[in-house]
Amino acid sequence: MRASDASRPPPGPIVLIDVMDTLVAEPFFTAVPAALGLTREELLAAKHPTSWIEFELGRIEEAEYFRRFFRDGRAVDAAALRGAIVAGYRWLPGMEALLADLCAAGAELHALSNYPDWWRLIEERLRLSRYLRWTFVSCRTGVRKPDPECFLGAARALGVPPARCLFIDDRRANVAAAEAVGMPAVLFTDAASLRAALVARGVLPR
Repeated sequence: MRASDASRPPPGPIVLIDVMDTLVAEPFFTAVPAALGLTREELLAAKHPTSWIEFELGRIEEAEYFRRFFRDGRAVDAAALRGAIVAGYRWLPGMEALLADLCAAGAELHALSNYPDWWRLIEERLRLSRYLRWTFVSCRTGVRKPDPECFLGAARALGVPPARCLFIDDRRANVAAAEAVGMPAVLFTDAASLRAALVARGVLPR
């Protein structure tokens, strides 16, 4: 090892983080039922079983998603529904400050999220790109968590082994899938608990 290499600080951590219900509140089960005049249970029973997944994978566009929103084919006011969803996007408590602290600590942050092209709407409203890159969104990669390829593909694209990354998500199945391919992961519950976990792992200073 050359002396210049020895004196160079180690690279900062690469953090792959889920967006919905980890950074940003998911409005689908609050704003959407209210906009449609349905309960959450009625919405779940009436929605099309696969159109959202296809939308998240980038296989259909927004117009087709709304056309197939209900399993019985009834019409939906797309503009009103879209507006209600956008209005519901908000930072989860403490998460914007936590991202800012991660950036200040030298972490490299990428979104690793199941979401359709509406990630652009979140960006317009909350400007997450001040802190992270929208690198691995399912509508762009064509793969959804907890598929192992989500994690392996992200590591390959970044040119690092999975162990070099840290994945954060609010769903236990996704965290388990990341860990199964050798990627360290943290289950998100709230900002305070996540901050403590990141300090314990040396990602954030004490």
